Amino acid sequence: MNVGFVGVGLMGHGMALNLLKAGHDLTVVAHRNRRPVDDLVAHGANEASSLAELADACDTIILCVTDAEIVENVIDQLFDHLKPSHLVIDTSTSDPVVTERLAARLADADIAFVDAPLTGGAQQAAEGVLGAIVGGTPQAFERARPVLKAFCTRIGHFGPAGTGHRAKLINNYLVLAMVAAIADTYNVARKAGIDWARLFDVMKCGSNYSEALRRMVEPALDGDHDGYKFTLQNARKDVAYYLSFADEAGLTSDLAREVMAVYEKAVEAGYGELFLSRMIDPDTAGKDAET
Repeated sequence: MNVGFVGVGLMGHGMALNLLKAGHDLTVVAHRNRRPVDDLVAHGANEASSLAELADACDTIILCVTDAEIVENVIDQLFDHLKPSHLVIDTSTSDPVVTERLAARLADADIAFVDAPLTGGAQQAAEGVLGAIVGGTPQAFERARPVLKAFCTRIGHFGPAGTGHRAKLINNYLVLAMVAAIADTYNVARKAGIDWARLFDVMKCGSNYSEALRRMVEPALDGDHDGYKFTLQNARKDVAYYLSFADEAGLTSDLAREVMAVYEKAVEAGYGELFLSRMIDPDTAGKDAET
């Protein structure tokens, strides 16, 4: 299958490599960071100089970008070059309202679309063991499945376009609430003089143990505070999208607003580009950014 890829960054690079390993013909478009593009080309990918060239070369186009605004911008640039034979797969974590609008626009032009946000991080992307939470028509889902199988071990169809992104935001809200609690817990432990290694060791024996706890704390015990490779600004974005659709449905809790406040404070302090695990770094936790 001829697959185009937009967004070969931290997650996208591993996904794209697995597409090549699965035997797909891959075309990537220029990225602000040349390193992953050059590496993919070295592994057999083609590089398009524009989104128009990408659309002409491929029948399936995967998006893995930062937010809904970028997704919409990419679709705007692609739209006049898309044909009814195209399938667009948006693996970004995006705003479901925007997703539904884009899906309707593409459907009017007989272009298939699925939202397929992913569970897992950069390591899982490289290993090809991500999960896909898919929204779209049954026909579009079946078209997308063979492509998603290149980098996903679990692929679920949740309903029409937009349901994938809603389910993903619910998933991300839960883990980001856990991360906020983990950061608070370990910062309190440090200030109370509780040994982190011993605390983590006993937590591994109980219901506190989770992938979020491991990624936050285990590398930090060896001085690595970049173990959880997801930025604070992306965390704020995801919780904001979650709050938006929860507010619309009258489902927002006080807890969700408190979780949002944690990430807003971190971003406003100037830490937006840092990874989540920096929330327990003694050099940044509880401090204001330098001016």
